[in-house]
Amino acid sequence: MKRFLPIFAASAVALSAHAAADGTQETEKPKFSPVGTIMLDGAVYASPQKHEFADGVALSDVRLGVMMNYGKWSAKIEASFAYAKVTLKDVWMQYTFNPENFLRVGLAMQHFGYQNSTAACTKVTMIEPISNTIFNEPHMIGIGYYHMPDKYFLTASLHAEPKASSIIVSPDQMVRQGYGARFRAVARPFHSDGVMLQAGFSGAFLAPQYSGAPDTHDSFSFSANFPTKVTQVKAIEASVDKARNEWKFTPELMGAYKKIALESQYFFSQVNRHDALPAYRAYGAYATLRGIAIGSNYKYNMGLAGIDTPGKGTLEGVVSYNYTCLSDASAAIYGGRLSDISCGLNYYFNRYIAAKLRYSYTHTWDRGDVAPMSLNAVQMRLQLIF
Repeated sequence: MKRFLPIFAASAVALSAHAAADGTQETEKPKFSPVGTIMLDGAVYASPQKHEFADGVALSDVRLGVMMNYGKWSAKIEASFAYAKVTLKDVWMQYTFNPENFLRVGLAMQHFGYQNSTAACTKVTMIEPISNTIFNEPHMIGIGYYHMPDKYFLTASLHAEPKASSIIVSPDQMVRQGYGARFRAVARPFHSDGVMLQAGFSGAFLAPQYSGAPDTHDSFSFSANFPTKVTQVKAIEASVDKARNEWKFTPELMGAYKKIALESQYFFSQVNRHDALPAYRAYGAYATLRGIAIGSNYKYNMGLAGIDTPGKGTLEGVVSYNYTCLSDASAAIYGGRLSDISCGLNYYFNRYIAAKLRYSYTHTWDRGDVAPMSLNAVQMRLQLIF
């Protein structure tokens, strides 16, 4: 973390200077508002490996937190309870210079592509594309700058590795931390209601991450479960040892005309290695077609650089395809390949409550000694977001 101390110190000085002149009256009281999420899922499966996929229901996520606003300052604290575990999700502070620029410090999602700008509960495919699960990271401690004028959107951040906030170890184990940097740049020439077009590109660099052994940062792991929240079964998985660093990128494309929209991304990752070992390369892509059967045209969200959540009484149909490859013969690493096709319906009762129905067929193969697996899944979700 020594690399981050000068950055955080410089940021604190800059924020102090702006805060001293932001005009906030000391008599003004901070405003607090609760935030939360409830997701209740049910699923029925058909598979040659049915013994691994038990039908059932799950309270897949419960989040509770609070937002604070005070002049140009804001903050958020949110925790999640899922699968008998409590984890922190958002714990950050933010200073807004003006409507187009702000700086955020703390535990937060760091933008990398189209999907990573929104929470899991807002995914129109119900379960986020597997490629995004694998080639993106969860909430990370870092500092990010956001610049969002009318015709383009830009974020850039420095951050610690994900395990810095997700594992508990004694001081003599994780004595140093991996780090990374990333950015997202989006051009959005059209973003009026019903007429949207944007193209973007994100890039990231990551140092090797904590491998579990004391003071050992020399590996990267890539994995994802089958796309369901009711049961947790590993779909594909790869571990890369003797790693020097990881470079990755993702171009994105979104377009919408009235009640039809398309969202897509391609992911590429390369892990460079020590001892003259060949680099490991992995990739994936998805495309999602959306259409509103009942309701008004799609609307744009300037702050997230993407399509906004549809309004009250909207019935939406979704078709999506995802392909992911974690097998690289040149590196002799066979993490597997995955193909997933899904279709679904989303109904938005109001701005807080939605119901989702999804059918998906997922097939995995080329995963070392693990035999190919297939899964048909019918899933339902009722969710509350406030």
